[in-house]
Amino acid sequence: MANITVTPTRMELTRLKGKLKTARRGHKLLKDKRDGLMKEFLETVREVRALRAEVEEELMRVHRSFTVASAIMSSEALEQALILPKQSVELTMTMQNIMSVNVPVYAYQTKTQSASDIYPYGFAATSGELDTAVSALGGVFEKMLKLAQIEKSAQLMAEEIEKTRRRVNALEYVVIPQTEENIRYITMKLDENDRSTTTRLMKVKDMLLKEALEEKREMTAKAVASSDGAATMA
Repeated sequence: MANITVTPTRMELTRLKGKLKTARRGHKLLKDKRDGLMKEFLETVREVRALRAEVEEELMRVHRSFTVASAIMSSEALEQALILPKQSVELTMTMQNIMSVNVPVYAYQTKTQSASDIYPYGFAATSGELDTAVSALGGVFEKMLKLAQIEKSAQLMAEEIEKTRRRVNALEYVVIPQTEENIRYITMKLDENDRSTTTRLMKVKDMLLKEALEEKREMTAKAVASSDGAATMA
């Protein structure tokens, strides 16, 4: 239904036509954005699935190695070997814009460049399985960081897709139809006013013509009467 508060004027009609044009253009742009985001999102989800499978498989290997090491070494010796880490990691985060969505990009930097610093213990009193577990855990760390990054990206893109979808639906099913209905309503009212004005002008014209004819008839009658009077006197 048309908005009952709309003012049926030509200025309002011009404003609504401009609003409709903007809404249609915005609707197309938002649909293109939604489609682009959906494509990026699906690619990211596929990447998440593949990388998660890799990470889970490697973590299972790490777990098996730690299980074997804990079976060979005593719990006290294992705890003592890992209690004081030698290596530290500094994590940094930057932002990347994907289809107007700012997604995080994680990077890390170790305190030292030596690969052996991931082992916080001496090799004489520990098991080789512990070395394997620590090495595997260090190797999977970068993949875990990448997985966290793309999962967060997928989450942010999903939220933006939902926002864009609601905006597209609002324009498609509410704003554009309502504006079109208001334009039809105002156009109908203006046409009615034009017809009413035309009808009044025609009536006024008929009245003026009628008055002019009556005035002409009266003038003719007076002229005839004057002529008759002059003839009688002669």
